[in-house]
Amino acid sequence: MNTPLAEALSVVLLIAVLAWAVVRPFGWPEAVMAVPAAALAVATGAISLDHARAEAERLGPVVGFLAAVLVLAHFCDVEGLFQACGAWMARWAAGRPVRLLTAVFALASAITAVLSLDATIVLLTPVVFATAARTGVRPKPHVYACTHLSNTASLLLPVSNLTNLLAFAASGLSFTRFAALMALPWLAAIGAEYLVFRRFFARDLTAAAPAGRDTGEVPALPLFALVTVGCTLAGFVVASAFGVEPAWVAAAGALVLAGRALVRRQAGPLDVVRSAAPAFLAFVLALGVVVRAVVDNGLAEALGHVVPDGTGLPALLGIAALAALLANLINNLPAVLVLLPLAVPAGPGAVLAVLLGVNIGPNLTYAGSLATLLWRRIVHQHEHDVDLGEFTRLGLLAVPSSLAVAVVALWGSLQIL
Repeated sequence: MNTPLAEALSVVLLIAVLAWAVVRPFGWPEAVMAVPAAALAVATGAISLDHARAEAERLGPVVGFLAAVLVLAHFCDVEGLFQACGAWMARWAAGRPVRLLTAVFALASAITAVLSLDATIVLLTPVVFATAARTGVRPKPHVYACTHLSNTASLLLPVSNLTNLLAFAASGLSFTRFAALMALPWLAAIGAEYLVFRRFFARDLTAAAPAGRDTGEVPALPLFALVTVGCTLAGFVVASAFGVEPAWVAAAGALVLAGRALVRRQAGPLDVVRSAAPAFLAFVLALGVVVRAVVDNGLAEALGHVVPDGTGLPALLGIAALAALLANLINNLPAVLVLLPLAVPAGPGAVLAVLLGVNIGPNLTYAGSLATLLWRRIVHQHEHDVDLGEFTRLGLLAVPSSLAVAVVALWGSLQIL
């Protein structure tokens, strides 16, 4: 295939895949469009078979890790971890909206960092709805916090987000050094988001909750699940020191919790397979192939002329802003796949700046990340309206402020560490 035709076809396929992921006709999974699109790209020569195979091999460990974390988070829910968190939030907030928002920020940040953003979207968001109803406060600020923090609070650990895993593999950093460099940007971005939320939702947060609401008893925390998650996190650190892929550690943690559920007849083998979301895993692999086709056919060369050089503060700000813009145009997963090869030559600082852009930037639009799309579906299932204008206005305030302070914090971390 000649280059102009290959370029046009790969772009059309990427647009079709992303449009399907946004709309999801008939509720069909994202892979229904992505897998045939990847196959068509290979069959027509828009991407060579060798390049497609290389991309699949590169994404293989990442997809394996994602599957293990999804299983781990699901069986933490089976153990009752998220219900216990919801009961604790209701008791601690005692009908005060600002306290509930603080609790949601703390829990969503911790859950996103440790169990990945999918756990916050799929498992914590329904709990936050139930907690708001139990305490009688308006749910909007707290539910919006779930989607914003699923993106922003995923900066801390290599295991917090699929984009992090890709950046971690490209950066050459150890697990602990990655976390050390991202700790300050993580805190700065969350703090900026919190201040924006307090201001933006001031009316909802000052509305008094009905008196006399019974928040119910707080169930005991599931110690087995907590210990398993703690051991898994420790395993990530140890495995990184010995060059072991984090997917093996995550798989061990998932196996422990899933095995316990199987033995106790709380789940069957099919439930374990479903919790790994195989259709979504196929979508990630296929999307990687389609994005590689776009990159091979000229996108990388075009972006190479606009990506700032160096790791000074102006360069880091430029890289992060470009990554945020691209994430909102083509979704954050394709954006990180495109930008990482261009950032790697400049060193880990540039790679982490890309990560700041593709993780914080998607809070601006619905299509910025797959997590936000999933959150919107969950909100609609709870018969709660999400206004596009309001979502965008919040993003216009939160994204520039949190991204700017996070980049400055990253620059400071690079100077200190």
